[in-house]
Amino acid sequence: MGSCGTWAWQELLVLLSSVWLWVGSAQPTPPGPTHAPGSQLKFRLAGYPRKHNEGRVEVFYNDEWGTICDDDFTLANAHVLCRHLGFVAATGWAHSAKYGKGVGRIWLDNVNCAGGEKSIGDCKHRGWGNSDCSHEEDAGVICKDERIPGFKDSNVIESEQSHVEEVRLRPVVSGARRQLPVTEGIVEVRYKDGWAQICDEGWGSQNSRVVCGMMGFPAEKKVNRNFYKRLKRAARMKGRSLRPGSRLASKSQPKQKRREDVGSKKRLFTERQQLNYRLHSVSCMGTEVHLSMCAFEFYRGNTSAACGAGMPAVVSCVPGPLFATGNAHKKKQRQQQQGQPRIRLKGGAKVGEGRVEVLKSSEWGTICDDRWNLLSASVVCRELGFGSAKEALTGARMGQGTGPIHMNEVQCLGTEKSLWSCPFKNITQEDCKHTEDAAVRCNIPYMGYENLIRLAGGRTAFEGRVEVKRGSKWGTVCSDGWTTKEAMVACRQLGLGYSLHAVTETWYWDASNVTEMVLSGVKCAGHEMSLSHCQHHGSSLNCRNTGTRFAAGVICSETASDLLLHAPLVQETAYIEDRPLHMLYCAAEENCLSSSARLANWPYGHRRLLRFSSQIHNNGRADFRPKAGRHSWVWHECHRHYHSMDIFTHYDILTPNGTKVAEGHKASFCLEDTECEEDVAKRYECANFGEQGITVGCWDLYRHDIDCQWIDITDVKPGNYILQVVINPNFEVAESDFTNNAMKCNCKYDGHRIWVHSCHIGDALSEEANKRFEQYPGQLNNQIS
Repeated sequence: MGSCGTWAWQELLVLLSSVWLWVGSAQPTPPGPTHAPGSQLKFRLAGYPRKHNEGRVEVFYNDEWGTICDDDFTLANAHVLCRHLGFVAATGWAHSAKYGKGVGRIWLDNVNCAGGEKSIGDCKHRGWGNSDCSHEEDAGVICKDERIPGFKDSNVIESEQSHVEEVRLRPVVSGARRQLPVTEGIVEVRYKDGWAQICDEGWGSQNSRVVCGMMGFPAEKKVNRNFYKRLKRAARMKGRSLRPGSRLASKSQPKQKRREDVGSKKRLFTERQQLNYRLHSVSCMGTEVHLSMCAFEFYRGNTSAACGAGMPAVVSCVPGPLFATGNAHKKKQRQQQQGQPRIRLKGGAKVGEGRVEVLKSSEWGTICDDRWNLLSASVVCRELGFGSAKEALTGARMGQGTGPIHMNEVQCLGTEKSLWSCPFKNITQEDCKHTEDAAVRCNIPYMGYENLIRLAGGRTAFEGRVEVKRGSKWGTVCSDGWTTKEAMVACRQLGLGYSLHAVTETWYWDASNVTEMVLSGVKCAGHEMSLSHCQHHGSSLNCRNTGTRFAAGVICSETASDLLLHAPLVQETAYIEDRPLHMLYCAAEENCLSSSARLANWPYGHRRLLRFSSQIHNNGRADFRPKAGRHSWVWHECHRHYHSMDIFTHYDILTPNGTKVAEGHKASFCLEDTECEEDVAKRYECANFGEQGITVGCWDLYRHDIDCQWIDITDVKPGNYILQVVINPNFEVAESDFTNNAMKCNCKYDGHRIWVHSCHIGDALSEEANKRFEQYPGQLNNQIS
């Protein structure tokens, strides 16, 4: 009877405690941690776009995979989760299902860790399975790419994992020198420590389209399956190699024109291995950006007899214009010459990324990021000749554009050939601002350029002396003529973003045993993908100083500034002033007058000046700072100020055919934040020898009534001209986009008055509108014609 009473009391206590736990679990913050009973927890990273060290967090609990809600999520939570996954710590976390929405249960909500817990179950939370979230709030983590020493990844459930992470095309026909990009081959997925194939039973063109998009190609084409059927038979010949010139090799040649011939110097890549199938019954719609988003099934257990009626899935892709070779490239060029594209990317550090801009009514404008997603971004990427989209970026992540915002709430299905075919809303002033400009990162083909360049001796991975591979030899680059443009190409090839500085003396980075110079005369336009694409001397070196001290170097940065001139203000403030010579001594000292002023009868007479205000905005993602530090700024006694850049802007009067008839320049005697956008604090002020620069979201105003803010037009004859203002003309300071640094206006000068109009940023209009602008006939009877 006593034992029975004891059992009853225990049962009552359990019942009461379970009621208390149920009530407590309904509260956002329970009084203490709740532990996961039963089997050990397992974790994995999922979603897209993701890497091996970042993604949506999924937890295996109670025999079911589920997600974690982002409510009250902190970096401390991410630290605990990253340690579960075998990484030493977290560097960040993501909210609002950045890596896509998960499926199934949302196991945890309102998680609150201190950061030192050994298990996420030790942290405070609402209780397992108790959540008021939807999968639109799934949390993700970004882990530091450093593994815990000795960590065994028991969290990867290989037999059950329904994720396809890495995909490649394995070329089957190869010569001694394999060409890149690989456009055709067997589709393989990463499996354990190797690669596995996909059974092609039911494989269609939509599947191929998805794979080609992942590989960086805009379209797919039909494959000669007969050729690969013979290959499959060859692979089954255990222990037998396929010799060049054999009957099988000669019969395997397709009847249609082939991309690569199987000759005496080439062989079939059977690799003497049995096929290892992993996936089958793949069914894509064609709009997916990753194969893992398609429906498919895994083979279970022994796969030696798998795919009996089929063969490995093979795809053939059509490269875009930038990556096409030979005749295909010329054909694409002819197609492009037929008309200007109506879409472009601006401000990106790498090829295939940038702010999306579209052409409407002869004027380029941006897209608002409302409802911007991977489907719409993929249409943009494919239209431009790249693959599907890796990321659809919002919030002006590639810098702010200027001018109109042409589109809002773009909703593509993913099948459209052009973004203009997608449904969208026209913009109103209240809808969007340029802080909401949409951007993309596209998949591009692997070209291997990053394997031909490296940095040596730098304090961080983002700086160092540039070393390039020429043939089988590594060597340095001559720094003669090494400017920001060349450094930008080097940083792009390295995958390190933008160039912060082009370094011409690198003796303090001499930490490499490479001493021979292998490249000189490098001259880049700035848009190239590799230094080898720039002009250079080839094998005949010509360098003033071949020592390692004068080898070229770079400092790269993930962000850069982007300066733009406010064109309407120039138009609104332009006027002529006849200024007496006795008031121009300081201006003459700083070379702000035309050369004929030296012959004037000083201090008598005057100079005719075209004055205007300049308002220069920084719309980039990093502050604009002068190249020289304050220790090397030059003091000008006459104007009593320091010059941080000798030439910050060029002012020119050009004839319609581009001949310069008058010029001016402006030294940056005071780079500062005159005004800023709402919620942006000023950081730079020239007073009291302060730091100079222009903060992101701020602008520097040079008023029309200050010295040198003019062009001396004393010698200019009446006529029709173009007023041109160029910021940062010598590319002294790196920017994310140099193409928007020039501003042009039409102007008519009758000898007494001047009319300035049609002011615009140099690349803001269509090619056709620019031609009309340059052929402008002037004004008649004070009416703009």
